[in-house]
Amino acid sequence: MAKALFEINPALDRKVLAEQFARNRRIQVRDVLTRETAEEIRGILASHTPWGLAFKAGDGPGVEPQQVHAAEARTPAGQQKLQQLFKQTDEAARSGNYAFRYGQFSLVQAIQQGWNPGGPHELLLEYLNAPDFLDLVREITGLPELVKADGQATLFGPNHFLANHTDSHVAEGWRIAYVLNFTMDDWQRDWGGYLVFFDDEGDIIEGFRPRFNALNMFLVPQDHAVQYVPPFAPVGRFAITGWFRDR
Repeated sequence: MAKALFEINPALDRKVLAEQFARNRRIQVRDVLTRETAEEIRGILASHTPWGLAFKAGDGPGVEPQQVHAAEARTPAGQQKLQQLFKQTDEAARSGNYAFRYGQFSLVQAIQQGWNPGGPHELLLEYLNAPDFLDLVREITGLPELVKADGQATLFGPNHFLANHTDSHVAEGWRIAYVLNFTMDDWQRDWGGYLVFFDDEGDIIEGFRPRFNALNMFLVPQDHAVQYVPPFAPVGRFAITGWFRDR
């Protein structure tokens, strides 16, 4: 294993990146980590992560996200639950309501519930909150008040998506949403999975291709989505996602 899982690329021009973020309120920082570091993390996500699934079907009162962990998914009851949740998220999205489904392994829950004490996923969250990485984020975003990051490992595979939403939980301390990409090399345009941003009329005004070793960040709230991944796409859109917070 690499000595450090988040070895920052020393060639980054932080001043230029900060100017870009100030103009657009969002950015894709390419080659954010050293190649060796990024490949190590991709290996953890691809080969050493017991993927569950996250779902949400609608956004009304009492509608909460649902999880099916990897062990549960292997049971007959878990398979039945998955079929129901796939159907519910299809129906919600068809009706124009908020919905999502994607592969998930919560780094926060892994620590809180002791899924694998001392394992590499705990290190991933630790490095996200290390001073060097937080300082990089503060410099680029111009937000010195950022104090911590949460995180989940995500895998958008065939038939996965994240519908349009804004990440409006500013009162809870969410300031910067992020996607740290460890996608397979040469992700194709037709495979979906792009992080896209919308204007008030619903037109896409910018989109970030899933790109290996790229850090997407944007100030919340902003209208955005992750495009549907079609059935013919390969499994390979790995990422760590979450929010940098001021509390």
